[in-house]
Amino acid sequence: MPEPAENDALDARYGRTRARRTRDRLLLVGGAVVVAIVLVAWVVWAGLDGRRPTVEATDTGHRLMNEQRAVEVSWTLSVPPGNDTACIVQALDEDFTVVGWRVIEIPASDRHLREFTEVVRVAREANTGLISRCWLA
Repeated sequence: MPEPAENDALDARYGRTRARRTRDRLLLVGGAVVVAIVLVAWVVWAGLDGRRPTVEATDTGHRLMNEQRAVEVSWTLSVPPGNDTACIVQALDEDFTVVGWRVIEIPASDRHLREFTEVVRVAREANTGLISRCWLA
């Protein structure tokens, strides 16, 4: 079995001293703190900013008017007051192929939640009508 002096010499030779362990722990803790700060900063910047208004549209119904080659689509639009919005209204056939669509430009309003009904002309007989998507104009 090696002597204590030999153990100290071997520990120093291979970097297993008390000072080295303390330095390694400090570097590890410091690195973890930096990672945590970067993560919190990214979450605040990307997720909790809250300055961009959100647009949400929900289909409420449709009425097929195949004798007029059209579909009437009803929906509700939720957008913060004072924002112009645009939405795509689509008519689909039984194979979910788009047979008619229309871009609707909606002017700003002082109301947060509004209801709309639009008629979309179709190229072939439609099966349904819906809101494809909406965005701030």
